Amino acid sequence: MTQPSSTASACATRWEMWLSKVLSVICFTAVCAALDPEDVTASFIREVDTTIPMVTTTPYEPPVPTVERLSFWLDVFPSEKVELGCNVDGSSDWTFTWYRNAEKLQDIDPNVSASGSKLTITATTTTYSESYSCKGHHKTRPDVTTETSAPVQLTVYPNPPKPTLTRSSKFNTMFPGESVTFTCKVDASSGWSYLWYHNNTEIQTSDPNFRVDINHSKSGQYHCKAKRGNSPFFTEVSEATTLQVSEPPVPTVERLSSWLDVFPSEKVELGCNVDGSSDWTFTWYRNAEKLQDIDPNVSASGSKLTVTATTTTYSGSYSCKGHHKTRPDVTTETSAPVQLTVYPNPPKPTLTRSSTFNMMFPGESVTFTCKVDASSGWSYLWYHNNTEIQTSDPNFRVDINHSKSGQYHCKAKRGNSPFFTEVSEATTLQVSDPPKPFLKLLSPWMDVFENETVEFSCGVESDDWMITWYRNEKEVQSEEDPNVETMDSSLNITSVTQACQGRYSCKAELYLRKVISEFSNTADLRVYGNTPKPTASKGPTLNPMYVGETVTFTCKVIVSSGWEYQWYGNGVQTTTGETISIPLSLSNQGKYWCLAYRGDTTQTEFSDKIQQDVLDIPVPSLKLITPWLDVFPTESVKLSCEMNDNSDWIYKWSKDGNEVQADTFASFDSKGATLSISSASAAHTGHYTCKGQLGQRSVSSRFSSTCNLTVYDEKPTVLLQQDPEYNVMFPGESVSFSCHINVSTGWEYLFYQDRKPLNASGNKYPISSVDITHLGSYKCEAKRGSGQNYFTIVSEAIGLEVEENKPKPSMTQQPDVDKVYTGESVSFECTVEASSGWVYHWLKDGTPLPINNRTFSITDANLSNSGNYSCMATRDKTYNTQHSERRSLRVSEIPVPSLKRITPWLDVFPTEGVKLSCGIDGSPDWTYTWFRNGQLVKKDEVLSFGSDAATLSISSASASQRGQYSCSAQLKSRSVSSNSSSETTLEVYDTKPRVTLMQNPKHNVMHTGDAVTFSCHVNVSSGWEYLWHKDNRPLSEYNHTISSVVTTNTSYQCQVKRGTNTAFLSDRSQAVGLEVKERPKANIILLTGWSEVFSTDSLVLQCEMPKSQDLWNYTWFKEGRQINHLISEKHTVTPQNNTEQSLYTCQGIRSGRPSYSKFSESFTTKNLLLKRRVLLSISGLIFFGIIAVLLGCIVLRVFRKPDDGDDKPEETELFLTMAQLKERDDAPCPMVQYITDAELNYAPKEGEENGTICSETPLPITSHEDQAVTIESSGTTENNGGLVSFKQ
Repeated sequence: MTQPSSTASACATRWEMWLSKVLSVICFTAVCAALDPEDVTASFIREVDTTIPMVTTTPYEPPVPTVERLSFWLDVFPSEKVELGCNVDGSSDWTFTWYRNAEKLQDIDPNVSASGSKLTITATTTTYSESYSCKGHHKTRPDVTTETSAPVQLTVYPNPPKPTLTRSSKFNTMFPGESVTFTCKVDASSGWSYLWYHNNTEIQTSDPNFRVDINHSKSGQYHCKAKRGNSPFFTEVSEATTLQVSEPPVPTVERLSSWLDVFPSEKVELGCNVDGSSDWTFTWYRNAEKLQDIDPNVSASGSKLTVTATTTTYSGSYSCKGHHKTRPDVTTETSAPVQLTVYPNPPKPTLTRSSTFNMMFPGESVTFTCKVDASSGWSYLWYHNNTEIQTSDPNFRVDINHSKSGQYHCKAKRGNSPFFTEVSEATTLQVSDPPKPFLKLLSPWMDVFENETVEFSCGVESDDWMITWYRNEKEVQSEEDPNVETMDSSLNITSVTQACQGRYSCKAELYLRKVISEFSNTADLRVYGNTPKPTASKGPTLNPMYVGETVTFTCKVIVSSGWEYQWYGNGVQTTTGETISIPLSLSNQGKYWCLAYRGDTTQTEFSDKIQQDVLDIPVPSLKLITPWLDVFPTESVKLSCEMNDNSDWIYKWSKDGNEVQADTFASFDSKGATLSISSASAAHTGHYTCKGQLGQRSVSSRFSSTCNLTVYDEKPTVLLQQDPEYNVMFPGESVSFSCHINVSTGWEYLFYQDRKPLNASGNKYPISSVDITHLGSYKCEAKRGSGQNYFTIVSEAIGLEVEENKPKPSMTQQPDVDKVYTGESVSFECTVEASSGWVYHWLKDGTPLPINNRTFSITDANLSNSGNYSCMATRDKTYNTQHSERRSLRVSEIPVPSLKRITPWLDVFPTEGVKLSCGIDGSPDWTYTWFRNGQLVKKDEVLSFGSDAATLSISSASASQRGQYSCSAQLKSRSVSSNSSSETTLEVYDTKPRVTLMQNPKHNVMHTGDAVTFSCHVNVSSGWEYLWHKDNRPLSEYNHTISSVVTTNTSYQCQVKRGTNTAFLSDRSQAVGLEVKERPKANIILLTGWSEVFSTDSLVLQCEMPKSQDLWNYTWFKEGRQINHLISEKHTVTPQNNTEQSLYTCQGIRSGRPSYSKFSESFTTKNLLLKRRVLLSISGLIFFGIIAVLLGCIVLRVFRKPDDGDDKPEETELFLTMAQLKERDDAPCPMVQYITDAELNYAPKEGEENGTICSETPLPITSHEDQAVTIESSGTTENNGGLVSFKQ
């Protein structure tokens, strides 16, 4: 690449000239554009300089001393000491005077001494119970004395206290392992420590609570006392309490089951008992190990343990231990164990028999014995030929007959859910008939009935003989007749039948030998086919009979003999005997029958049943035939006496215990069942009863209930009443007249209106809807009786007045206002002038209220009470008056006044004015009261109030006006007061505010284009207006902005003011000077020459900082946008990244100050690729055109004859030679002109004057010097340490 030509240098010179011409315009424009008013918080920012001390000159009142308690308590007992201290803010510059009950203490009291700030009192008597205070006197300023301190009250008790000793457990006896806590308490004063004693020996503890872990050594008496103070004061000794200690009882295990040796699946129940008490829970152990709850075969419920012995593992030694339910630390010792044995397998019983003969004869017996060797409690089950026999004894006796032969076996069981053993081995029983000689009837009779037993004996001299029996000379075969039994020498017919009838005899056969004896003597046996039916009878034959009578029953059988009789009553076996007598009671009522029997097997049928009914002797019922029992002279009375049954009763009457006899006025019917009194008189007054007598039997009833007959001395009077008792009635109302008589009953009532009879039913005459026709005078009377009526005296008259118009109530309200406030009381009163008896009803917004009084009061009004109120009245729930006029009531919350500041600020300086307002919605109905720090504010020289005290004005503020201000409102017309408003704090400073001027950034030297901010800070308050001074000259505007500094050095100051009428001005701030230097500017040069365009597609630009020795980095911009990846001093432009004409600028950045330069001038490029192709095409055309022209010239020279030379005109040269071009100043350079569009970028004349040479001219980029001015903005951003964002 060649060095720039002189033309390029000339162009650069011209650029510098133009740049210098617009430098001032660029600087000014950049500075102005950089300052965005929205990005600047303020031209000058106010900040409070807290480092400036404030001087306070407020005068103070002398401090108020406080009395401090140096002792631990202020309520003491005789001889105790109390120390008090007087303190004035911890200062030692004061002496003190002490007071008791506002009177100065005297030095002559030996029990009171003062030393410095301390007062010591020895409280010997209760006279020292007083109020103590102190006053301070400054040691070096004798005129300074404080106010008297707040008093401290000292209390002296007359006697030492006696502590109260209590214990946590109230049990009389405690057990080892428990604990009890004793509490010693002194009710008077505090600060006590306690001394404890056990059996008069001191215990080393001082706590008010003393815990004792119980053992036998802790039994005895306990007491306590208390002390306090260094020279201790002791209380009296408490009352003693006794602690008794004994061992817990030992439980016993009881067997609840019948046995303790069991087999698999059997259950065993054990019980644990502690002296029969239910205050214990229990833990069970097997072989001294605690039983687990997870075992399903072991369950414990209360004191009972149930064990299901499924395996032998449940064998063992069982014991229990008790735990007290309410005393968790009490546990008994383990009980004595009980041994449980579980056998591994069910037992098998052993079966034995009493006889070992293989053959048995009828009449013999054998006893089988079933035995289980293990355990006990067995009941046995017997089986004959596998059929169960109904017995449970271990021994089973069999009376031999042929049916009893066969196989026998047994097994055993026990328990409610029975456990069964295995089955025993079987044994066989064989039976045969032996012969019997010497026949003898052993039964009582020879005439028998079927199923009876007959027994014969056949005597044999030796036991070796066997007997053979015969009936009707035929051998009796016991095998054929199961009812015939033979045993040794006897014949037993167990159940006689018709076949058994005949002549009996026997033969004997030698034992173990077949020798038969002769026939024995005979016996004739007669057998009846059916058993007879007994006959039952009774006497007397009456039915029913009454309680107390006696009945006799007889039972008789006429066939055979030897009968015994059994009686039954209502299906229940009663007694035996042929004849029985029964004194009757109600329980004897029912059916009776009998049967006859003899022996063990024969009994007759039941006799016919005889019904015997038994009744209570009835009590007669005395009834009124006349409906009433209180009568008047000459009235008739009739009474009846009757029984509930239909027997023939005869009745007798009694009055006051004397029998009533028939006379002129009293009479009876045929049986005395009716008593009639034709004309009653006073002699008939009394208590009447009756009783019944049964004709031919000694049966008498009790007397009936009493009937009291009363006979009055004179005629009765009646009373007429009106309901309701209103003197005036209105149409549509209802009224009822009732007629009353105060004695007797059965009256019929008669009513009259103005002496005309009225149609009435009962004792009332109702009028359901009154009208004018009911006006008049009303009376009544009463009558009774059916034959001859009996009339009373006529009642007094009652007049009825009827008013035609419906009344309308009037309603009043107190207070008589439309609007009230919450908490106020409001009362309404409703009045109906006409008549009486009104019930008043109140309505709110048309809805009834649950109030029925004449007055309706709202004692504590709230918002829900707002509405329209009216009232009406009713009588008897049927008649309504008209509604009253409505009264509207509006209830509002008592408004809270709003305290507002009229002065915009509440922290002011001396002599400033302050104005506050207090108001409630702009209403003129209120007056206001002002408060400062809770104290009432009063008017003075500088403080005044507006109308109704709605405003508070302070004309000249001072320190005494500091504080919390609030206000409250009072209603002018009523005693309604609002709550206080929210508080507003007024602060009054002691001195003027200090103003501080600050510069940002704090650089000593600024550069052109930099932004600088001056902040004016006031250390207190608000509402300030800021005044600026430049070089001691005030600026016209309140806000002064320096958006871009220039090189002029200046000095700045500020001050503040506020207020409209009388402005308050602060002092000026300190002066701040500003030094400004020029900011350097970047420059772009083109490193690529125009002649290199044939060999390259790109242009190389370079950014530099002229006249700068510092190290700079560079940022490139294309069309005003940063080329992000480029920060070098060179930038290459190619057709790919520059397809159109573009505007390029650059800027220098670095880490020092200034951190960035001004932007360079702008440079413009064109489409290099297109222009390069066009340039090559034109160059080719020119090249070949020159060749063609040269060839043409040669051809012309060859083939054309030359003219005569002298007269030819001289040919004009179309093209200049290179030498000529160099000599010419105005020779254009067409290549350069085409590439750079020189006509568009007008070349400065300075360049022409510098003699530009076409061959050395660099490819220029037009600079639009007047197109853009760079302006710094306060919103400049940083990228990689440099400021890279600018406005264009």
